[in-house]
This record gives sequence, structure tokens and C-alpha cells, in this order.
Amino acid sequence: MPYTQSLLANGLAIGYHAKAAPPTVTMPRLKAMVSGAIGGFLDVAFNFNTQAMLDDNLLGQFFRIGWKMVMLGDETWLKLFPGLFKRHDGVSSFYVKDTVQVDQNVSRHLGDELSRDDWNLLILHYLGLDHAGHIGGRGSVLMAPKLEEMDEVVKLIRSSITQSEGNGQGRTLMMIVSDHGMTENGNHGGSSYEETDSLALFIGLRNHGFDYAPVIHQIDVAPTLALLFGVPIPKNNVGVLITEAFDSLKEDQYLRALELNSWQLLRLLQAQLSGLPCTNFPCDEFGDHQTAGSSGCYHGTENMLCCLYLEAAALHSFWKSKIGSESANNKDYISTVAAYHKFLKSASEWLSRRSTDKPVKLLVLGLATMFISCVILSSLIFCRVKEIYLGGRQQSLNYGMNDCSLDETFTLSVVLILVTSMGSSSMVEEEHYIWYFVISTFYLLLFRKTAQSLSAVGVQSSLLMQKGQSGGYFKMCLIFLLLISGSILRGWHQGGVNWTSLPDISKCLEQAGGHYVKWFQLISAFLVIIICLCTLFSIEYRGKYLQVVRLSFLISGLLVLLHITRYQDYTFSSTNYGATLLAQIVYAILGTATIGIVVALPWLIPFSMSKIYPSDNTISPPPFFLSIQEKFPLVELRDSLYVIGSAYILCWCLLQLLLQQPINSAPILLLLVQILASMRYFSSSGTHHKEWVEVSFYLYFPD
Repeated sequence: MPYTQSLLANGLAIGYHAKAAPPTVTMPRLKAMVSGAIGGFLDVAFNFNTQAMLDDNLLGQFFRIGWKMVMLGDETWLKLFPGLFKRHDGVSSFYVKDTVQVDQNVSRHLGDELSRDDWNLLILHYLGLDHAGHIGGRGSVLMAPKLEEMDEVVKLIRSSITQSEGNGQGRTLMMIVSDHGMTENGNHGGSSYEETDSLALFIGLRNHGFDYAPVIHQIDVAPTLALLFGVPIPKNNVGVLITEAFDSLKEDQYLRALELNSWQLLRLLQAQLSGLPCTNFPCDEFGDHQTAGSSGCYHGTENMLCCLYLEAAALHSFWKSKIGSESANNKDYISTVAAYHKFLKSASEWLSRRSTDKPVKLLVLGLATMFISCVILSSLIFCRVKEIYLGGRQQSLNYGMNDCSLDETFTLSVVLILVTSMGSSSMVEEEHYIWYFVISTFYLLLFRKTAQSLSAVGVQSSLLMQKGQSGGYFKMCLIFLLLISGSILRGWHQGGVNWTSLPDISKCLEQAGGHYVKWFQLISAFLVIIICLCTLFSIEYRGKYLQVVRLSFLISGLLVLLHITRYQDYTFSSTNYGATLLAQIVYAILGTATIGIVVALPWLIPFSMSKIYPSDNTISPPPFFLSIQEKFPLVELRDSLYVIGSAYILCWCLLQLLLQQPINSAPILLLLVQILASMRYFSSSGTHHKEWVEVSFYLYFPD
């Protein structure tokens, strides 16, 4: 960005490394910059379903003093602050392959807005850089042209500001911020340095000789803007004003800004520490307490914070008493500023830690409640199932089912370990590494159980023995397929936070050349589409409605192939109008087909008693199976639920071929193979697993 760099070099702008607090996703970062408060990891969930912000914030303060505000860009602003903007044009950030239209939709209004004088605040939220990172990482070939485009936007706005200031229309502050950083792979959301390192650039403030970019906290933006524009600091702010933004103020004005920031943090401290010693001292009487820094002050957090504030207030009062006298000197001013900064830094750090502290007792209580609930629910389910299966207990034993088999014990242990591990952020970040080994171990247990069932086939007649052996060998082949595909998935990417730099299959392919990646993408996409169609055509129901669904998926698959061959390079996908339009068509077709299946299919598929029990079973349905049907009539929905689940999985795979990087097409194929192979294994005849084992496997299957 040469123009922006020239502003910094000429002292016309000040740049900062703005440290963002995790989670590094858009919604909580926007809230932090406008309120000065630190959110929690629960905001990650709210990021996908943003609600109106009710806490005190800058935009609310500006609205109350009559400011007119305009917003162009990410629609998250419209969800957080509904009704505050005079004009707005929001864009969705859902389709990350689009790096062109999301920004063009903002820039097309820019010339008109800059020519108007009916607004006080203009917010432009460009999404193209974030999307370029998601597509190809920091080193994406899309980054350079996108940065040049943003540099031209900065130049256009700066030229307009210079012209308006020359016409006597007042000074304008231009601020460029990023809500978060990104890893080398273009991901964000965690707490690594690359993800928390964001930008804060103030154009219009003088740079007094910084040779490096100082480090601030992202929450410092809120009190800085509030004090610059003369509105109250948001009451939940824990940030500290940025010193360089107030260099143009007189000494008494700057000390007043520090005093206001200190008062606001003191109120938060008083709310958090009910026994704060300085609670009873009025703010205008601190000047009488100049012995606040005595040795007894610094015993305990409460005393330390109170004494730091009293010391700063006393020095400020002493400085004001000497204004205009011959004894006034710059040393008193510097001491007062240093005292205020010491208090502000200490108070901000303590409040930031307090806001992110985990209530350990409540967490332990929650885990204990979850465990007790699981035990109670499991007991109720066990009693109910035992009652239902009581008539067929002998048949169950003949099938080789044990009350507490190894796979059941293993599954229960894994579920408990998973619930416990949710208390550690590091375990969450590296969770997939655990699942690689857990799933492989589970497959080996299934292999052992299948081998045991093969050894028990000999007790049956010769014809049944041949069929049972052939089915057993088929299931063993499925397990081998699951193990092989899982091993390839394990080595395809080094994910997480700590091991992304290690070699893997994807890095080797990218180093070998783009044509290898392209061939892998085409072959994987073709196989995914073939498997999807085979899965849909394997369903026995031949009604016209399902034929329409099959046709919809066929058309979508062909359009996905067209998108890959025409618009996607080996490292990224093109984002011109044709590519976006084609992706929107695929979204519309798949969305309509999948939603139609969910809504209409349970009412359209005819059910029969013969189809409820597997058609390839060589043994007649046991009496306990019929008792389940009598007590639970909704079991007849099994076939339609199978179709609904299959359609959802296939829709997800086709959409991922559009959304993911080309190098990730093979993992999509492997995941689809694993899901379908495991479904075929559990649905095959002669497989004897408790239902909760199968449900747990699908529920906790790694994404």
C-alpha cells in the first residue's frame, strides 16, 4: 500500500499494532471497539446469529447527541445497531469465495457519500481481504491486488478530506482498523499472535517521530474516540486512551481527558471491589490527600489501585493549584501524567483479567450437573430399553450381544473424556489430533467384533454360514476402507495452532506444482458427484418427487464441475460475476432440494412393514423388534429420515467443493467415503451394536 505508507513516512498518520482479545471473530471484535469491553468465547456462537447490542457503546452515544451515521459493508453492523443508521447497504459475509462484489458493493456508494455533507460518521466495512485470506492464506495471489484496491480507497477518501478541510468545513479523522488478524493459512478465531495482531491507523493525527508501530489494545479505541469527540466513555470500557491522539491538546485539556478515563475505570473497580478503600472520597477532594503513596498503601490489590488513583488525583490537584504562579514547572505536569498512566494501566490490566476469569466453582458445578444428568438419563433409557427388549433377550444373546462389551465401554469413556476436555482451550484448539487416534481405535474394535462374529457363524447351517461369512468379509473390507481413508485424512493437513508448519500431503502437492492440485481437485470432485448420485439412486423409492430431487442434485453436481473447470485455479477460485452467479444458482438448487426433502418427504414416502426390517436379513425379525414398532409408531419414519440425512450430507459435500480451497477437495471425498462406509457397516445385517453406540459415533464424528 504505497500511498498509505507515504502518509506514515511523512508523519500524516499514526499506525499501531492493536492487540485483539480472543475470540478473534468479527462480532465480538466490533463490540470491543465500540464499547471497550472484553467479550467471552460464548460470542463465537453469537457471531453466527448476531443480536442487537444493548450495552453502552460509542454509536449509541453518537446517536443520542444527534449524529447522522451511514454504514456500508458487513451486515453485522446492522444486526448489532438496528435503526441507528441514516443510510446503509449491508452485504453478507457468508460466501467467502467472493472477494470482488462484497467490496464493489461498498465502493459503488463511496463517491456519492463523500460528496454529501449530511452525515457525521461514515463506516465502511470491506470484507475482501478477509475472504482472500480464507481462500489462499496470507500468501494468496489475491492479497496484492486487494491491498492495492484498498490503498486506492484510502487515497480517494484522504483526497476528499483534504478538499473539504481546505473549504473550511472542519477537521475530519479517518481511522482504519482491522477486527482481527489471520494465520498463514488464513484462519482466525483463536489466540495466536497472528490472529490477535490487528491494525489501528489514525490518518489526520500527526506522527511525532515513531520509527516503529507502538502496541495498543483494541479496546483502547473506544475511550480514545469518546474523548476526542466529546461523548461519555462507555460505562463498561476497560480500555485506556491512546496518548498520541491527544498531542494537540493543551496541558489542562489532556489532564482532564486522563481524569475522565480514570474516573470511569474507578467506577468499574468500585463495582468489582466493594471494599475499595477510596470509595468514600469525593473526586474533587482528592487534592487534600497527598500522603496516599505511603508504604501501607500497597498491601493488597484494593489498596494498590486506590492509592495509585489517589496519588494521581493529588498530583493533579497540586498542579492545578500552581497554574499561573511562578512556581509552576513542566516537571509537575510530567509527574501527574505518569501517575495517571500508571493507574490507568494497572486498573485496565486488572479489569481485563477479571472479565476473562473463569468462575471455577460454577464450571465445576456445571460439569457435575451434566454428569449427573447423563447418569440419570442413561439409567432411564436403560430401564426403558430393558423393558422393551425383555421379550427378546434370548434372541439378543443368540446374536452375540453382551451387556457391557468393549466397544460400549470405549465409547462411554471417550464421551466422558470429551466433556471434560471442554474445560481447556488448548484441548479445544487441538481436539482433532485426539480424534484421529480415537476413531482409529474404534475402527479396530469394530474389526475385532466382526472377526468374532465370523468365528461364531459356524454354529448355523451351511447356507447361512456362507452368507454370514460373505457379509462378515464385506464388513471387514469396510473397516479397512475406514482405516485407510482416516490415515490419509490424518496426514493431509497439519491443523490446529502449534503444528501448522510441519510437512503434510497438501504442502507436498502444492510444492510439486499447481497441475497436480488441479487434477486431484477434478478427480475428487468427480468422484464425490458420482458417489452422491449413486447414493440417491440406490434408494428403492421410485416416486416422482424423489426423481426431481435426484435431478436437482445431478444438475448441481454438473454446475459444481463447471465452476471448478472454468473459474477455479489451483490455489484460489475466481470471484468475477459469472463465478458468483453460478455459485448462487448452486446454492439455490441445493437449498430448495434439501429443504423440500425435509418438509415433504415424511408425508410422501409410503411405508410398509416389510421395509422397516432390513431386506437383506437372512433371519426373520425377532419378536422384540415387533414390540418396538407397536410401542413406537414413529419408527416407520426410518426410511424418510435416512433419505433426509443422506441428502443433507450430499448437499454439504457439494457446497464444500465450492467453498473450500482446491487442495481440500480430496479430504471432502475421504470424509464422504468415511460417512457412507460407516453407515453401511452399522446398517448391515448381523451387526450387533447398541443403538446409543451408533448414535454416539455419528454425533461425535470429527468434522
